[in-house]
Amino acid sequence: MARTKTENRPKIKMSGKELRRQKFLLVVSFFMVAYGVVFYYWPLTGWLMAFQNYKPKKGLLGSKFVGLDKFKFLFEDDVFIKVIRNTFAMGLINLVTTTIMAVLFAIILNEVRRVWIKKPIQTISYLPHFLSWIVVTGILHTSLSSSGIVNEILLKTGLINQAINFFAHPKYFWAIVAFAQNWKETGWNAIIYLAAITAIDPSLYEAASIDGADRLQKIRYITLPGIKPTFLILLLMNVGNVLNAGFEIQYLLGNGLVQSVSQTIDIYVLKWGISQNDYSLGTAAGLFKSAVSILFIVIANEIAKRYSEQRLF
Repeated sequence: MARTKTENRPKIKMSGKELRRQKFLLVVSFFMVAYGVVFYYWPLTGWLMAFQNYKPKKGLLGSKFVGLDKFKFLFEDDVFIKVIRNTFAMGLINLVTTTIMAVLFAIILNEVRRVWIKKPIQTISYLPHFLSWIVVTGILHTSLSSSGIVNEILLKTGLINQAINFFAHPKYFWAIVAFAQNWKETGWNAIIYLAAITAIDPSLYEAASIDGADRLQKIRYITLPGIKPTFLILLLMNVGNVLNAGFEIQYLLGNGLVQSVSQTIDIYVLKWGISQNDYSLGTAAGLFKSAVSILFIVIANEIAKRYSEQRLF
């Protein structure tokens, strides 16, 4: 009778001697697991506030349980519906534009043959990643003001007749946020794609050159297929961050004139959870965002499993 795969597997025995030999790794593992439990899993007990009328003096155990009342209030609130729209729209725009720009920049930079040009460009491109959003929004305010460089160029080229107050018109806000995200993160995001490109076998490019392929054909038939696995994995991971459209840039650039398009779920949580002292409502909004993000990842992973070999789990 043939033995099963389980029977063929060697049994691993952890003797006392082996445990003593690995005691350093066990101690380190214990502290890492304890760190994860204390700082990542224990705080999740705070989600209970979403189902309570939480009062800080009474705590989690003493606050009144109200079930799904806070969630009902959220979805009956027209402001929250607009907040979901704003968050999803800006998150989707950021996901699409930053991914495309990172891939394009990595491919273009890879085509630069002279190292003394390539290295400075790469270094300069990812420096904005290290700037705080305070600095970035300050640059945006200065550049896009009525007397800023953008209006000066538009006026001198005759594209407009009078200066535009970009932060007074809601129709410009999402584009400004997308531009800022791309300017700040394109160089940094391109690093991993550059690493994937350098991992492609150079003999493929040599064979393509012998066959008479030009640069565009090499990019289409070698470079793009070579970075496809990296692209898909990063895309799957970032799908879960669609509702993490941001907080700092929207909060810093937003004002009363563009409030209808600038508020995100994170700003809504700040408004109700901190400013209005309604911790339960803020927690419910945050829990909704987490649940939808997990759902997006699961759906994207199932689609990836059906149509490609790359998947997260």
